[in-house]
Order: sequence, then structure tokens, then C-alpha cells
Amino acid sequence: MAVPVIDFSKLNGDDRAKTLAQIENACQEWGFFQLVNHGIPVELLERVKKVSSEFYKMEREENFNKSKVVELLDERGVTLEDADWEDVVTLLDDNEWPSKTPGFQEIMKDYRFELKKLAEKVMQVMDENLGLPNGYIKTAFNDGDGDNAFFGTKVSHYPPCPHPEKVKGLRAHTDAGGVILLFQDDKVGGLQVLKDGKWIDVQPLPNAIVINTGDQIEVLSNGRYKSAWHRVLRSVDGNRRPIASFYNPSLKATIAPAPQLVEKTKQVGETYPKFVFGDYMSVYVQQQFLPKEPRFQAVRAM
Repeated sequence: MAVPVIDFSKLNGDDRAKTLAQIENACQEWGFFQLVNHGIPVELLERVKKVSSEFYKMEREENFNKSKVVELLDERGVTLEDADWEDVVTLLDDNEWPSKTPGFQEIMKDYRFELKKLAEKVMQVMDENLGLPNGYIKTAFNDGDGDNAFFGTKVSHYPPCPHPEKVKGLRAHTDAGGVILLFQDDKVGGLQVLKDGKWIDVQPLPNAIVINTGDQIEVLSNGRYKSAWHRVLRSVDGNRRPIASFYNPSLKATIAPAPQLVEKTKQVGETYPKFVFGDYMSVYVQQQFLPKEPRFQAVRAM
């Protein structure tokens, strides 16, 4: 069993209907799929890989090796159930970016621009497959017209772990937001998705972009598309450097099932709740690694 791989360029040709059906099936059955021929220049992706590797060697590696997590793992008998073997830098339009690595800011700015465009194209495909007006999901996430949605990029590093029995790479969870786009390391694996009760490797594929749906897509689709549980195994003998970008609603956005998808629902309890995304996030930060259903119940009560 393998995570679906979809040629995104075929949306523009004779195979459009077949490709739409492939994406629909992946959203319904997996919550994860990989896009190839997605329109992001390979040259840019190669530059991203190179500069992110240089960034960690130059600006982060030494600090991570001195971190509290490393110290605790070196203590005999200590197992860390609530820590992840991950070093993260988050890039937003309005926060301070690393500045010591030559070319990092310019390359990552270009990369984020391309990823945001791809996220919006993916959401348009979801609109079409769900029978929603074009731009419905984007408008919901932006709380109307404008550019108010959250778009963040998480540059991660999972170095080789000297005590893999004591710590997780990244604990199992579903993502809180909307559409997640991952440029995963194509040499060092570790990402897994839960499918039919089994953990399945998300196979490394050069220059592919892995797409997964978050909790807000599940709500907007009234459960037709489920957010998928996933995790990252700690690396024993390799440096894993994935880059995840998140197209999430504005904290002020009101999220609810699309009316077109609940018209046939007989009872209110069969639909997902309506809530402000910021309220959902206040619950999520406390329950990220716990089952998602109580989160929906909590915001319903609000």
C-alpha cells in the first residue's frame, strides 16, 4: 500500500476528469497524496534543499546539540513521552528570518510564493470536487475577500538520534488548519500516515510536494474529507530536513460546514460545529496529540 501519487499537470489536458477523480479519492480515502509536475520549478526546489542544509549547519546545529532535549536523553533511564526530536524554524511574512546564511531569505521567499499559489490551486480543485463555488474554501479561510489567511512555513531538522528508544521524531497528530504542503526529504524517510489502522510510509519521491488535509477541511467538507493522523519516526543514521507550509484560516475566520454539503443532513448533531478558528486553536494547542473529536465537541460547546 502506497500513498497516492498524482500528476497535477494532467488537470490541464484530456485526463482532467480522471485526475480530479484521483484527487477526490485521495482526499476521501487517505487525507494524504503526493503531487508531481505541480508547476514549481525543479531548479528552485534544488536551491531550497541546498540552502536549508547550509542554514542548519551554519546557524542551528550547534544550538540543537546543546539543547535541553539532548541533555535529558543523555541522562540514563530518562524517556521523553512529551517531547519531539525536531528542531524547527518558522517563516512568516512578518517575523524575523535567519540572516547569516547567504541566499536563504531570497530563496525561501520565492519558494513560499510558489507554495502559496499551489495551495490555492489545490483548494480550487477541492471546491470543484465538492460541488462548491470556485474560491469557496479560499474565501472561508480569508474571512472574506482579501489576503487574511495564515500562511506559514516550518523548516524542520531531524538529526540522527543517539537514543531512539527514548523519544519520538514527531508524535502522532492531525493538523489543525487547512491545506498542508510538504517538501519532504527525498533521501531520509520517516513520515508515516495512519491508514486503515496501519502506519504507512509516505515514500520519499524527488521534487514531489506532499499534500495533506487539516481539521478545517474536514469541517468545511462536513466530514467528506478527513484530516489524517500522521507522525515522524526519529532518524538513526541520517539528517532529515523537510519543509512544511500551512495554508490555514485567519484566526478571525468563521469555519462551518458548507451549506451545500449539509442540506441532506437530518439532524444538527450529524454536522460539524460552526466556530471561530482562533477558538479552535486555543483548544488545539492543549490537545494536539489527543483525539480530534473532543476538540470539535469543545468548540461546539463554546
